[in-house]
Amino acid sequence: MQELIKYGVIPLSYQTIASNFPNHKYPKNKIANLEKKGILIRLKKGLYIVSPKITNLPISKELIANHLYGPSYISMETALWLHGLIPERVYNTYSVTLKRKKEYNTKFGSFQYISVPDKYFSIGITQVIIEDTYAYLLASPEKALCDIISTKSGVKFQSIKSVKEFLIEDLRFNIDGIIRWNLNIIEDCSKVGYKKNDINLLYKYIKDECNI
Repeated sequence: MQELIKYGVIPLSYQTIASNFPNHKYPKNKIANLEKKGILIRLKKGLYIVSPKITNLPISKELIANHLYGPSYISMETALWLHGLIPERVYNTYSVTLKRKKEYNTKFGSFQYISVPDKYFSIGITQVIIEDTYAYLLASPEKALCDIISTKSGVKFQSIKSVKEFLIEDLRFNIDGIIRWNLNIIEDCSKVGYKKNDINLLYKYIKDECNI
């Protein structure tokens, strides 16, 4: 299956796969057969990935998340773990999108998408390039934390002390990792996102308590 191995870990549309078999009279049957043999793994209708048993490459859940539903970027607890700021990797892969909220359950886990306003979406997004082979969009640590605070109904702060308790007790957050944070990102999030007062308390905590 050299035609497909060349794509590595990149998710493939039905059209892309079919284009590799131009002489096949019934590409739909061909793709169904490749899926039956375990060469292709279906992520959702019309989107597949070549099995890691064929490519001998580890699957990138981050890349899958970007392709499953977009525009979107990896965020919240998933992003904080990738940045080394919380100790446990979560089973769900969390992303933020401009579209309505969505969830996909795949062989590689659950992918959840949270909706945010247009002006808020573009703040604090970075592109992560893996070995010059593929790239995915990831929230900066500042943006990932703002996403948690602004979109989760159970997160509500009454004081700067409650911000600290949430970070340390609920998230088991590595406070030392805040030292190089960009406060402008948090400030921008508070201007155009949800729960302005809560994000402002986060801003004050980081500025005052962490001496940034």
